[in-house]
Amino acid sequence: MKENLLRFKKSQKYIIFDYETCHLNLGSEENKPWQLSFIVADLNKIYEKKDYYLKWEDINVSEDAARITGFSKKIYDKKAVCPKEALSHFERYLYNDDYIPLGHNVLGFDVYIHNIHRKLCGESSDFSYIKKIIDTNCLAKAAAEKIKRSEHEDLIAWQYRLNNYIKRGLKTSLQFCAKKYGIDFDPKKFHNALYDISINYEVFKKQIWDIEI
Repeated sequence: MKENLLRFKKSQKYIIFDYETCHLNLGSEENKPWQLSFIVADLNKIYEKKDYYLKWEDINVSEDAARITGFSKKIYDKKAVCPKEALSHFERYLYNDDYIPLGHNVLGFDVYIHNIHRKLCGESSDFSYIKKIIDTNCLAKAAAEKIKRSEHEDLIAWQYRLNNYIKRGLKTSLQFCAKKYGIDFDPKKFHNALYDISINYEVFKKQIWDIEI
């Protein structure tokens, strides 16, 4: 029924999140997350915004990652905090069923980085929150290619199908989505986690009128 669509659930709360890391290896604990940002919001209001730099004694950000994300060791050393405290704060929302986890390419990247964050903090793997996640990169693919979710298809299964969908020339980056929806942005600020989630929040509010979820 139409009233069950997220676009009509104005009070539904979301945890919009993003990690920045040392490089792109999703299976290595050497790929330490050095920035974790998240927003707690519904469709009308942002309730909380956090930007954590995660303190690791042996941080080693690759040259390419530093260039792309604008990593500064001086800023990092000044702002970095205990990774376990940041994780605990983040997971109060992530594993709370009242909140829907949301992000751009989270199924292809950030869920793996969150697992690395947990392991580095001495915690075991726990992907139980994934069943309720929404990936705006998957939604962008669905909108562009008009790939509808079948009547009996689970939301996460549908998104994983989209996550693995590759087509030459298909553009779904966060910057492309922002441009598509007429959202003002500064291209020089992308790949900073806090900036990315702020744009991601605005993109999602447009996407839910294109996609029936």
